[in-house]
Amino acid sequence: MTFNPDADISGNTTRRRGRGAVVAGGGVGVLGLVALVVAMLGGPDLTGLVGGVPGGENPPASSGENTLAECDTGQDANTIDDCRMAGAEVVLNDYWEKHVEGYQAPTLTVVDGQTSTQCGTASNAVGPFYCPPEQGVYIDPDFFQLMRQQFGASAGELAQLYIVGHEWGHHIQNITGVMEKYPNNGTGPESNGVRTELQADCYAGAWLGDVAEQEDDNGVKYIQTPTEAQIRDALNAAFTVGDDHIQQQSGFVNPESFTHGTSEQRQAWFANGYKNGLGVCDAFAVPGDQL
Repeated sequence: MTFNPDADISGNTTRRRGRGAVVAGGGVGVLGLVALVVAMLGGPDLTGLVGGVPGGENPPASSGENTLAECDTGQDANTIDDCRMAGAEVVLNDYWEKHVEGYQAPTLTVVDGQTSTQCGTASNAVGPFYCPPEQGVYIDPDFFQLMRQQFGASAGELAQLYIVGHEWGHHIQNITGVMEKYPNNGTGPESNGVRTELQADCYAGAWLGDVAEQEDDNGVKYIQTPTEAQIRDALNAAFTVGDDHIQQQSGFVNPESFTHGTSEQRQAWFANGYKNGLGVCDAFAVPGDQL
C-alpha cells in the first residue's frame, strides 16, 4: 500500500483514451527496447517496429475519451492501476505548484491499448512519454507488466510513481525553458539528451523524497512514507531503463549512442534528488566526467 486510504484524490483531471489492445507478440525484443528509450523522452514513434500499428502509421484519434470518475480516494489508487496514475497527478501538481512560479499542469492520459498523439502513437509497447507540443503525459499501466516480463524489473507501486514523476520532470523542463536552452545535440554520454534524462530522474527523486509530507485539503497525507524495500524497487526501475542495461540485451554497448544515461547514473541522480532535494538537480552544470 502506497497511498493513505482516506486521502482525497478526487481533484484529478486524468483522462482515459484509446481503442483496442496492442499485440506485443512473443515479446517486445530489441527494437522494443530502443523504442522504450526514445519514447521516454517523447521521441519519434517506433511502434511500427514493435508490433504496434502496421507500417508505423498512427491510428485515428480515439473518440473514446473519458475522465476517471471512479478515482476518488487513496484506497482507489492502491487497488486500481489507473487510479494510481490519477493519484500521482494530484500529488505531483501539488508539489510542483509550490516550486515553480506560475506552474501550469500537464494533461495526463491513461492509454487503453493505443491512441494517437502529436508525438506518435501512445501504447504499452512504446512506454510512458511526455509530448512537449501537447504538454501531455501518456502512460499505459500495462507497460508495468511489460517491464516485469521483458526487462526484469520489479515495477512495484513506488517504481510506478517514479516513472510518472520522471515524465512530469520533462514537463517542468519544458515550461521552465530547459528544453529550449539545451536542445537535442546528438547522442553520447555527455549529450544534452542524457543530461535531460538524468535531471528528470533527479526531479522524480526530489518529489518522492518530499511526498510523505504532502497533505490533501483535509490534512490527510496523500502517501505513506516509502519503505526501504519500495526505494529499492524505484532504484530497480531506474537501473532497468539505463542505456547500458538496455543495450546489453542486444549484446553490444555503445556509449556514443547513449541518450538516457547508464543504469548507475540514473540510480545516482534519482537517489541524490531523493536525499537532497531539487537543489542538486542541475545536470547541465555538472562536468561530463562527474555526471
